[in-house]
Amino acid sequence: MMTRQGNRNGYYLLYLFMTGLFLGILLVNIRHDVWMKEDGLLNAAMIRQLRNSEFDGNYLFGCIVRSRISTILVIGMLASTMIGLPIVCGYVCYLGASAGCILSIAVIRYGVRGLFFMAAGIFPQGLLLIPGYFLLFQWGIDCNRSLYGRIDGLEGRYLVGRQFLMAKGVKLLGILFIILFGCVLESYVNPEVLQYVLKIF
Repeated sequence: MMTRQGNRNGYYLLYLFMTGLFLGILLVNIRHDVWMKEDGLLNAAMIRQLRNSEFDGNYLFGCIVRSRISTILVIGMLASTMIGLPIVCGYVCYLGASAGCILSIAVIRYGVRGLFFMAAGIFPQGLLLIPGYFLLFQWGIDCNRSLYGRIDGLEGRYLVGRQFLMAKGVKLLGILFIILFGCVLESYVNPEVLQYVLKIF
């Protein structure tokens, strides 16, 4: 039963992300003139600055970890409230829309090179961050439904005990470690990959 519910939540998250992705692509194509200005996102000057930059892994790690940990804490706290479910769903849709916008701009500006740039931007940390965030959002939905869903006519929060809290806490801690390892790759490995790919620009 739990596996079936987890699969349902996973498909639900995927649908939300794909909906956001489609909306992001559509938005860029509808307002092409606004997004494709010379001083816009991923313009030639930005690419040139990235290509000539020297990245400090320690500084990057600090900035990235703060951002990722903040997201985990916010999702973790909001998941235990009644507004947790719409917040998680809205954030997943927002991530999809952001990805759709950036992907569209990269492809329109640079064609196939834009696809290589986008792939380099998420490799290799995406191998950990994508499943890590997927598990985080799935955790948030499952936690919210367990607390506020109805089981045998009772509100879920009346059936929550210490074992439930321990299980959710351990799972969240595991997700945290996955995302932290992803941050390490993003800070110390990804800049090298990105610099290599930027040579074709």
